[in-house]
Amino acid sequence: MNRGAPDGAKRILVTNDDGIDAPGIAALCAVLSRLGDVTVAAPDREHSGASHALTFRRPLRVRKHSERRYAIDGTPTDCVHLAVFQLVAGGPPDLVVSGINRGYNLGDDVTYSGTVAGALEGTLLRVPSLAISAGFDAGEPDYDVAARVAAGLCTEVLRRGLAPGTFLNVNVPPGRPCGIRVTRQGSRTYRAAVVERTDPKGEPYYWIAAADAVPADEADGDHVAVRDRYVSVTPLHADLTHVPSLAALSSWNLEIVP
Repeated sequence: MNRGAPDGAKRILVTNDDGIDAPGIAALCAVLSRLGDVTVAAPDREHSGASHALTFRRPLRVRKHSERRYAIDGTPTDCVHLAVFQLVAGGPPDLVVSGINRGYNLGDDVTYSGTVAGALEGTLLRVPSLAISAGFDAGEPDYDVAARVAAGLCTEVLRRGLAPGTFLNVNVPPGRPCGIRVTRQGSRTYRAAVVERTDPKGEPYYWIAAADAVPADEADGDHVAVRDRYVSVTPLHADLTHVPSLAALSSWNLEIVP
């Protein structure tokens, strides 16, 4: 784990994909400020669905809102990358926390999530990281409950660390959670999620709409945990290699076709 700040306080970097003015990030910073020195580096606007995109084709602009609070015209991955190397005072952070996202990031959705990508980027930069999301039935999620869940987990991560290459994906159900479950990444069966419409000139255009999906009924999956009103804590790994397939592929007749 990274060394502490010169005065002994831990350096905590916070980002999100809902934008720097989102209520979830404000609730998160309020509780994490009790654990250490918080630096916020977040997109200047919403970047939901940005996944792990990194900006290469244009410069990034940083606007300082206040002490240790920066808005960046880029993705969550940009924000973490830039903050780790340039914005966090005193050296690399001891912890990266991404969220609190408005809505779940469960199962296959982690591959699209900018929130999860923020934690993944921290992990790739060798900083212990976690992503936290809050579900809701109507209106806004209860960010206070999710923030308190985050504070407890962050305390444990700062104390114990995480295995190399791993980070935590946390999802908090609405209402009062029944408890916390350690889960695996679940899966869902997706149906068509593209809506075709016609503009005033008669030309077709398309919206990628919310997917109609049926979660698999996996007893240890993240979908089942939040359905049962438990907080889901899933350890994810940056190494996407499917180890069991290595031996199978080695037995193939692999050759370069002339």
